[in-house]
Amino acid sequence: QITLKELGGGVAQAGGSLRLTCEASGVNRCQYEMSWYRQVPGKEREFVSGIDSDDTITYAESVKGRFTISQVKNTLYLQMDSLKPDDTAMYYCKSTRGGVCDELDFWGQGTQVTVSS
Repeated sequence: QITLKELGGGVAQAGGSLRLTCEASGVNRCQYEMSWYRQVPGKEREFVSGIDSDDTITYAESVKGRFTISQVKNTLYLQMDSLKPDDTAMYYCKSTRGGVCDELDFWGQGTQVTVSS
């Protein structure tokens, strides 16, 4: 099975930038859709951005124009610009397996992003 590990979280000033990385390890024999989610204490985990199996990219309205998602082989990136305090959250990488394989979601452990005002 694959494992996911998020890197690049940290502290940034409002208006600053951070770049998150999701490293996928293991043998990938199936089709995977990669995406980013985030969660703050007491709230539900929410979708941030994703790349579909046909390479279609989507963004949550709250991050549109500020965040950029990209993928190179088994590494997923999230470039975050013009950060706001409301972006503070634990960011998770998600991989959804499909195609000819059984559908299954994989999650990373998360990386904390804190944006100060």
